[in-house]
Amino acid sequence: MTATISRPASPAGGLAPVPRLSLAPTGCAPALLDGAWWPRSGDLDAELPALAAVLDPLWGRITRITVNPGQCPVIPRKVPVTGHVVKVGWFRTEQDQHELLLFSYHVGRWNLLVVPPQTPPAQAAWLMAAASDPTRTSTGSALTEEAAHLGNAAETDRTAEALWNSEEGHVASHLSTASLS
Repeated sequence: MTATISRPASPAGGLAPVPRLSLAPTGCAPALLDGAWWPRSGDLDAELPALAAVLDPLWGRITRITVNPGQCPVIPRKVPVTGHVVKVGWFRTEQDQHELLLFSYHVGRWNLLVVPPQTPPAQAAWLMAAASDPTRTSTGSALTEEAAHLGNAAETDRTAEALWNSEEGHVASHLSTASLS
């Protein structure tokens, strides 16, 4: 399920961008990740309020969010959300650097993969789908490494195809077929 909800009002009176969010289907057996979030920037002060505002009606009032400062070096202590304030904390070694933890009064805790803002769209789409797949049992860091590996393999394939095309279907004599795979 991809959450798409109308934009919450920002504190300045404008509209905050709708978070890019993908969540595991409700009622699934618990996995290591409950979905993925792809922020538009590394500015948590600007990004977290919209995320919490979208998740409040789905998961109950979000009361606390924790992050790993390895990915977001500037972490606000609190962020305003419609009708309340959410405390933000951090854990350096205890929390996966590619995950965000959200806590609520009613239901408990959720782990979201945080897709880095600069991630190419195709790789981000793969990460968001993989993190929302209830059959996967990978951590945020493991998925990020897998996506990087898949991206490198795809780039190698494109390079080999470009070489093949530039040589009009013939492999250059200085390259062996083993170097293309």
